[in-house]
Amino acid sequence: MRLADSLDGKRILLTGVTGFVGEALLHKLLRDVPGCTVVAMVRPKSGQPAQDRVTKLLAKPIFADVPEGAAARVETLSGDLGAVPELPRDLDVVVHCAGDVSFDPPIQSAFDTNVIGVKALVDRVVEAARREDGDADGPGYRPLHYVHVSTAYVGGRRRGPVMETSVEHTVDWQAEYDAAQRVAVRIEDTSRTPAVLQKLLAKAEKHHDRAGPLAVAVDAEERRRTWVSDQQKAAGGDRARTLGWTDVYTFTKALGERVVEQVAAPVLPTTVYRPSIIESALTTPYPGWIEGFKMADPIILAYGRGELPELPAAPDSVIDIVPIDLVVNSIIAVAATPPPVGEPAYCHLSSGSRNPCTFRQLYDYVREYFAQHPFDMDSRGAVRLATWRFPGARIVERALTTGERAYGVAEGALSLAPRSDTVRSIARNLDTQKRRLDFLRRYMDLYRAYTQVELYFVDDNMLALHRAMDPEDQELFGFDTAVIDWEHYLIEVHCPAITKGVRDYDVIRRKRNRSGGPTPRVIAPRDPAEPVDPEAAPVLAVFDMDGTLLTSNIIETYLWVRLPELSTAGKVKELAATAARLPLYLRAERRDRGALIRSAYRRYEGADLRALEEMVDETLSPHVLQRVSGAAIRRVREHRAAGHRTVLITGAVTPITRPLAPLFDEIVAAELHVDARGRCTGFLKRPPLVGEARAAWLRRYASVEGADLSKAYGYADSHSDLPMLQAVGRPTAVSPDVTLFREARKLRWPIEDWRTAGRTARLQLPNIDTSQAHLPG
Repeated sequence: MRLADSLDGKRILLTGVTGFVGEALLHKLLRDVPGCTVVAMVRPKSGQPAQDRVTKLLAKPIFADVPEGAAARVETLSGDLGAVPELPRDLDVVVHCAGDVSFDPPIQSAFDTNVIGVKALVDRVVEAARREDGDADGPGYRPLHYVHVSTAYVGGRRRGPVMETSVEHTVDWQAEYDAAQRVAVRIEDTSRTPAVLQKLLAKAEKHHDRAGPLAVAVDAEERRRTWVSDQQKAAGGDRARTLGWTDVYTFTKALGERVVEQVAAPVLPTTVYRPSIIESALTTPYPGWIEGFKMADPIILAYGRGELPELPAAPDSVIDIVPIDLVVNSIIAVAATPPPVGEPAYCHLSSGSRNPCTFRQLYDYVREYFAQHPFDMDSRGAVRLATWRFPGARIVERALTTGERAYGVAEGALSLAPRSDTVRSIARNLDTQKRRLDFLRRYMDLYRAYTQVELYFVDDNMLALHRAMDPEDQELFGFDTAVIDWEHYLIEVHCPAITKGVRDYDVIRRKRNRSGGPTPRVIAPRDPAEPVDPEAAPVLAVFDMDGTLLTSNIIETYLWVRLPELSTAGKVKELAATAARLPLYLRAERRDRGALIRSAYRRYEGADLRALEEMVDETLSPHVLQRVSGAAIRRVREHRAAGHRTVLITGAVTPITRPLAPLFDEIVAAELHVDARGRCTGFLKRPPLVGEARAAWLRRYASVEGADLSKAYGYADSHSDLPMLQAVGRPTAVSPDVTLFREARKLRWPIEDWRTAGRTARLQLPNIDTSQAHLPG
């Protein structure tokens, strides 16, 4: 009988239809099996019911060639493996495609999906098949065919031929599940112990201390969650390997098969279907069709981008690939061929036993493709392709470890380097190197076992099923992997398919790089003809001063007003004293910017505040304005022309900001405390606004003024200003330090460099009448 006739009138339940295999299977059933009805079990998402997800799925281009009205044959059943609903009692076939396909999920997540989720589903399947008119010997069951999609690698770390039979092991899936839950809870509890928390806090403080305690707390908690996830992933992998599996994925898939054998197989026709590595389509729905990146694709792409210098593979090891259309064809053939009850069928869809593709062939064909169609790296030209020599896993591991150590040394040196374009360029290159090392480490750890396999999957059962098909079905539903021409498939079909999206993104990336990253914000002036609404909420434009508007810091600004009133000997003495304290200032700056400000401003003790203000107004103003970036002044004026309220927040003392007063509607600076005689005491009136204090002040100010911070602009240069920049909706990093530079790149913020024209000597000041300042000698 033809396959379409065998499934004519059948109701087929599919799980995982929003996934790669499920979507392709649904397409094939709707297009080429016109007599069947599909019941799609789909998990609803927040704000998106299951039916809406199915409707959106059927609108995808892959379904453009299905017959008109075919969508009416799809029924939606809302549910997932964590909450399997009661199934219709008129089902004929259940094909379970859903599952966690990650190689390294947290141990409890892998069990929840691949073991307990399977148990919940097959319990419902058995329940739906149970006859209500059972006899005295127990309930009878309708011949509902259950097809369980597993993986060919479910047998674990074996060598030689792998037969199409049940996997031999004595592992108790229930005991392993219970233990996995306990391990996950124990790791979670351990993450809250003082020893672990102190280590995580120390790392968070090292990275975010300047931004403030709240930023440190957020980072420390994020590190704790990451630590928990990493430990739970490691626990799954460790347990799997101790029992003979490559990873927790294949381990839990094997236990899921055991659940099927114990629950479904004794009472229902049951088939365990095991494909190997599923990749893009050979012909249907069109050559190269694929959703997302699959197992081999990151390796191929990394090689094409010049980021994979070597692979820890044995050149004669087989990478067992099967195209997705052959997979769905074989699933349909399997679904139409139920085995007897109590005699579960096992079948491999694989290529390695009769049409192997070795890693050496993969390398040769992929290299040939990229030699003909290289990735364009813009100004650097085409990517230079690595020559793989397959030196062995140990040598590759040693080279990777050396690279990781070298990165650590360079990163440590970078943390001590002064701020500059060169340092930011080095940071960018180091970040790129870190991504490459992380990629190599991840895929070394995940794929090592798969790149050195010495096994092949026997596919006698699947081949026999293919040969038993009607010749016309062999054309329409064929799945003999011997027909694959690997040279054609890899060079003409698969590589073009998986690189298309990357090439499209590279076009966008090159445009973005040529423009210097995210486009600088354009501040459009207000239309003079448009009436001003006095009730409208103000738009804030918030600026930092030192390092942002002008090239200065609080030590320099102190010297600006201190040195001119000293004799030559006095200047030398003051400079020497300041230089001697620089290590203290630097430590304070890295630890707590507020401590630096307090320490520096103690040196104002005894100064006459009014005379200090007069000195700035009459003499220092030109020097201060000379240090302001032209680009900064233009940006402030653009905001004022647009009708925005300009705000300056700085740690500098108030007198230094007086030359900038005409540019800003609001200035918040450090106010020096004075005694009854008007002389500075060396203390401040209130704590300086630094780090999170700036963000808190800004939120309060916006609340009082009725401003919407999501529409506000922010400009700053230091990592300590990160909370302030995060508080506004339109942040810009200006000539940032390395840490802020990295955060800005990660968050896709604009990065600008506001340079001061002229590059005047920092301590070159005009002559000042020393009688004006009244600073202590």
